[in-house]
Amino acid sequence: MKTNARTVALDTLMKVINQGSYSNISLNHALKAAKLPGEESRLATNLVYGTIQYQLYLEYQLKDLVKARLREPYIKPLLLMSAYQIFFLDKVPNRAVLDEANKLAKVYGRPKSSGYRLVNGILHSLLRRGEVLPEKDAPDYLSVKCSMPLWLSDYFVANWGKSRAEKIMASFNSKAKNEIRISALADEKRVVRDLDRAHFAPQESPLASRSYALSRGGIVMTDFFKDGEVTVQDEAASLVAEAFDFKGNEQALDACSAPGGKTIQIAEQLPDGQVTALDIHEKKLRLVKENAARMRVADRVKVKALDARKAREYFSGQEFDKILIDAPCSGLGLLRRKPEIRYTKTAEDISHLAEIQLDILNEVSGLLKKGGELVYSTCSISVEENEENVRKFLAAHPDFALKPFETAKISAPKGMLKILPDSYNSDGFFIAKFTTRG
Repeated sequence: MKTNARTVALDTLMKVINQGSYSNISLNHALKAAKLPGEESRLATNLVYGTIQYQLYLEYQLKDLVKARLREPYIKPLLLMSAYQIFFLDKVPNRAVLDEANKLAKVYGRPKSSGYRLVNGILHSLLRRGEVLPEKDAPDYLSVKCSMPLWLSDYFVANWGKSRAEKIMASFNSKAKNEIRISALADEKRVVRDLDRAHFAPQESPLASRSYALSRGGIVMTDFFKDGEVTVQDEAASLVAEAFDFKGNEQALDACSAPGGKTIQIAEQLPDGQVTALDIHEKKLRLVKENAARMRVADRVKVKALDARKAREYFSGQEFDKILIDAPCSGLGLLRRKPEIRYTKTAEDISHLAEIQLDILNEVSGLLKKGGELVYSTCSISVEENEENVRKFLAAHPDFALKPFETAKISAPKGMLKILPDSYNSDGFFIAKFTTRG
């Protein structure tokens, strides 16, 4: 069978669902190898992310129709992908979904396998029966409807109420924007004009400066990206570096740097300064150096493989004017871009990560000069990793205080800012800014 959108999508889904691979990495590799036309590439992307986003919902639709054990590894991913098309892709006729599913089952099935008859029978039954959901007052109604594990659905409801929680979960299931940030070293107006001429139709972000949503993908294959005029970065993530007040000659520390997006954004603001980028993995620091070179700030960045929880064993004392701790986190703000996170993370993971984050805060804060600025951020929206960690840190460090901050387009008068994913259709993000007292 010729490689097409559905073969690429099925191969990727088999890796994600059966082997636990990351959807974005697996799909990018598959698309690069397949070299599909633009429309086919977009369909493959839609099938992969849509199926994973709605996996829990789709499994609920199929569970009463699957009477036998699904022995061949392609069958479950194929059923889920086909069910996604039936329920969510109005432009694809149901007969086409069934026809393509049968073709794929015959190609991917073992010799003399009857798997294609099983797939065909289940999908015909699904079409006859249609959608099913729990009763609206059932504990798992929102969980199934929004395709969110029950513990996570309950967590959102407990923290934001049922109405807002449903909006947050629906936002996570919407399409992610193709977001870029234009380098501070590039002429923004010219780059926007050239992007428009290249049919990327850039739309300015309402949230972050120099951030734009593009009408289509493929920016990494262009000279805009290769020459360091733009980088791929969500608008909420772009806010983190904006929280600092730079003079341009500071010594900065990015304590959890890789792959280096925020390191580079800081370096762009330091023509007479330097940013030291830490990461626990030497291999990941290569990405930081590669990105710094592409974005033309390599001379402003130095790297060090180091666990931030041991930072004071290496550095001599209060030697940094600016410190960023973009801490390792649960990624609960990234469920739109990395939908499989919802199925792999647990409440225990959040608690464990919050402890690691607080350890890093406690350790790295000792490297800040008097009167310096420390920004703590996560790509999570959980209370434990964010507001609760801020509270614990301040209780243990009375010499620190939250510092109000303003970015180009948004302000945080109390020194903390949480961006929920339904507010701007961006990633969910949290930012807190500290300074030393006196």
